[in-house]
Amino acid sequence: MPIFTVYQWGQGLCSAASGEYGSCQPNNECVLRGGIPAGPCAGGYGTCCIFMASCGGVVRENGTYFVNPNHPDSTDGTGSCQLTILKMHPDICQVRLDFDHFSLNGPEIVNHICNTDQFLVSGGSPAPTICGSATGEHMYIDAGMGQSNPIILTVITSGPSFPRSWRVRISQIPCGAIAKADQGCLQYHTGVSGRVKSFNFDPLSGRQLSNQDYSICIRTERNFCSIQYTACPGAMPGNRSRTFTLSGNSNSVVQAMVGGGTQGSPNSCTNDWLMVPCAKIADRLPMASTCEDKICGGTFNAEVSSVERTVVSTIRPFRLAFHTDSIEAPTDVDNRGFCLDYVQQPCTSNK
Repeated sequence: MPIFTVYQWGQGLCSAASGEYGSCQPNNECVLRGGIPAGPCAGGYGTCCIFMASCGGVVRENGTYFVNPNHPDSTDGTGSCQLTILKMHPDICQVRLDFDHFSLNGPEIVNHICNTDQFLVSGGSPAPTICGSATGEHMYIDAGMGQSNPIILTVITSGPSFPRSWRVRISQIPCGAIAKADQGCLQYHTGVSGRVKSFNFDPLSGRQLSNQDYSICIRTERNFCSIQYTACPGAMPGNRSRTFTLSGNSNSVVQAMVGGGTQGSPNSCTNDWLMVPCAKIADRLPMASTCEDKICGGTFNAEVSSVERTVVSTIRPFRLAFHTDSIEAPTDVDNRGFCLDYVQQPCTSNK
């Protein structure tokens, strides 16, 4: 039997009872590096070290959490809370932000603009300003070249009293890592099936955020050639789902609208839309000979209709693009955004 075991410090993930992930560090190093000891690891030879930072902090450790003041309790303070992310080493190409928990005051009710609370990313690739709820969501930010270009995360809070709280895990991704997202993807999903949502989506009380413009990418898994999207089930079975409401007054049934068209043309998407490359109804036989790229309205369908349908796209790589302008009222009312379940479809001999 071996008389000793080699542990590679800082590589293996460990978890704390409070739910955070940390890295396994030698017992005497965690506090020296500014971490929080969260129990033993490596058979008792190490400490699970959690790194957290809040307003004014500078992040140099991979896996650091950006948390609100007074964490784990909420905060009702107003002002600006800024965090600076520095690369661990020059060979870092992206930063992934995982919103383990994120709850700010939502957008105003007329045009759905984040004008009291805001989460902003600067210094890297463009990211939309968000507010409201984003728990379970993520962002990939291009970190640029070189060592000396920090990424700044800023939470601005103002306006009425609200129990604000956030815990955002910051992962630094090396340029050659398999976890690296494709270029231009704010969100990057893997797996044969999964779910994609717009920020602040909730079928009952969420509001679609204005001024959004970003891509959601899904890694094409081996031997899969197309992808199907279906609107998520509604919150109340038997009722209209409201899980795809991008334009129109969603307090009533709004049919699907498709295509770019021109300003003012009927049943087209000229203001807010989800771009699904060459979208067709999945189970139409024979398959339609034409396709659409933009879908909006209040029903998810690749054709103008008030009936929800499953939509298929064969364009690879699999990518959605979401766009909203800065105006909702008076035409658009109470839109929730979108929630879609996706399933990649295997290649067949005739594809």
